[in-house]
Amino acid sequence: MSDLVHKTYADALYKSLCQGTSMPPISAQKPELTIDDAYQISLNFLEHRLASGQRVIGKKIGVTSKAVQDMLNVHQPDFGFLTDAMQYQPGDAVSLQQAGLIQPRAEGEIAFYLGQDLNGPGITKDDVINATQWVAPCFEIVDSRIHDWNINIVDTVADNASCGVFVVSDQRVAPDALDLASVEMTIWKNNQVAGQGVGAAVQGHPAQAVAWLANTLGEYGITLNRGDIILSGALAPLLPVQAGDKFTMTIEGLGDCSIDFVA
Repeated sequence: MSDLVHKTYADALYKSLCQGTSMPPISAQKPELTIDDAYQISLNFLEHRLASGQRVIGKKIGVTSKAVQDMLNVHQPDFGFLTDAMQYQPGDAVSLQQAGLIQPRAEGEIAFYLGQDLNGPGITKDDVINATQWVAPCFEIVDSRIHDWNINIVDTVADNASCGVFVVSDQRVAPDALDLASVEMTIWKNNQVAGQGVGAAVQGHPAQAVAWLANTLGEYGITLNRGDIILSGALAPLLPVQAGDKFTMTIEGLGDCSIDFVA
């Protein structure tokens, strides 16, 4: 597919982001697009963010757990880029309008902070653990610039893996201090238990998902770098977000995280 096609859809996604409005599925408009085309659209989408003054501070893995795959009817992982403008601090009140969120949903995840570069291919789960300085509870607020979350793999890949904003707890633990596959997570929405999951929900082990990311990015000549924040994927189904909602989570052995939303 031509560079012009990639740029056209990237321009449309960025316009949707800036205006807080959704657009028809890209896959319906151009069914012949491949996943490689979608990643090229995503890179063009990122260029708009960089041109606006944002900088890349990490990457995210999407659609890693069966619960999320079934919910979105997307049955393979994908990746996107994190910029500094997407990051909020624990306890922040996030304005849906100012953040450009259209149809947000909350995910509870484990974030990895890299102390060393990871360059695929050939990266293993153990390589990830050895390269990680700390892990922490994290809320990722996913969002789709596509009408009604009517997406397939091409749509979510092109749309920066449906990333909105995120917050990483300031409670941090060494990655080898506990078994990340067995940790248990509980999420409260407005003081009611709204979701539960375990680390193994993410590709059997969250570090395995990060290894997948390093190896997949290696195919595109993209590296995971020292200082990157990596969001490893949701441990439980996604939760709808509205103004006034308050979310908290606890991940056993890791700590707590919280995020609030206003109009």
